[in-house]
Amino acid sequence: MNVVPSQTTPNQWNRVRKLLLLWASIWVLMLLLGVQESLWSGRPHLWQPVVDYATAAIPATLLVILQARRGGRYDHLLQQPMSWFLHMWRWMPVQMLAYFALMYGLRLGIYAVLGQPLRHAPWGELLAYEGTKFLLFFGLFSGVHFGLRSYRAWVEERLHSAQQANLARRTQLMQLTQQLQPHFLFNTLNTVSSLIHTDPEAADHTLTRLATLLRTTTDVSQHPEQTLGEEIELLRAYADIMEQRFAGRVEIHWNIEPAAAACMVPTLCLQPLLENCFRHVVEQRSAMTRVWIAAVRANAALEMTVEDDGPATVLPTRYGVGLGNLESRLLARDEQGARLQLALRQPTGLRVTVSLPCA
Repeated sequence: MNVVPSQTTPNQWNRVRKLLLLWASIWVLMLLLGVQESLWSGRPHLWQPVVDYATAAIPATLLVILQARRGGRYDHLLQQPMSWFLHMWRWMPVQMLAYFALMYGLRLGIYAVLGQPLRHAPWGELLAYEGTKFLLFFGLFSGVHFGLRSYRAWVEERLHSAQQANLARRTQLMQLTQQLQPHFLFNTLNTVSSLIHTDPEAADHTLTRLATLLRTTTDVSQHPEQTLGEEIELLRAYADIMEQRFAGRVEIHWNIEPAAAACMVPTLCLQPLLENCFRHVVEQRSAMTRVWIAAVRANAALEMTVEDDGPATVLPTRYGVGLGNLESRLLARDEQGARLQLALRQPTGLRVTVSLPCA
């Protein structure tokens, strides 16, 4: 849990200034109480409580700074409070003697300069009284110190965990998206290859549409998300390529609500759904296949569907590469409402629905 910054940040300086202001306020309040007590007791010199509290504040401040610096060495023991306190209290007797020596040394010096005698109780009683006060102060400060350092370590640990989790999700999303590229390109290039020898003009058009897709797939790791409008443009480019290859065997119907175009979706989230329609339905039969692609936005939810009237009468028992990657990408988003669902159409066919939140 120990996080040691390499340099002091503005936030740390701000925190230090706040603590110094709080510390100064405490001593000012104590000084005012001391002056008031002096007035009530009828003491003639108001400078006496000022000197007494000033000479107490100086060694106390030095002690607090020392303990704060020492505390950083034992942050690794914050989860073991007993060990932390034992390390912090190890030099307490020596610190107490140094505190007494500095405080009364300063008082004796100032009183001597002012030409005033320093009157106090017998040294035995005085040391017992001051020792009790010191122990109370030391214990209170240690408890507050431990609480502050524990809270700071907890906050930093949570922030670090959140950053690592976010980085892991982004890395996983990029890896899953990159896994999709070879699979997608392999199938698309096969389509182009089949058109080159049969219809050069159509092949030229297909290559132009392919270039549009390649620009996206080669940069998808840097842009794992895009608007649905941009996603539909890419899907239309892919659909043009496949319609060229299966001319007269497929009809694609589009129903994209304008209100849904601005929703953010994973890049190439619909392409594997349409690709499955061609691979598992269009390629497998000579009859006409109808495909419906729709996107509807309802309040804060986006629902995208790709369905066909193929011969499917049972749901697949496992996902292929495209659907498997898409499901993993949706899980990597870690968003409530992000899901992939398969359902049968009536009388035959398959409907795949991708649901995403859309603010």
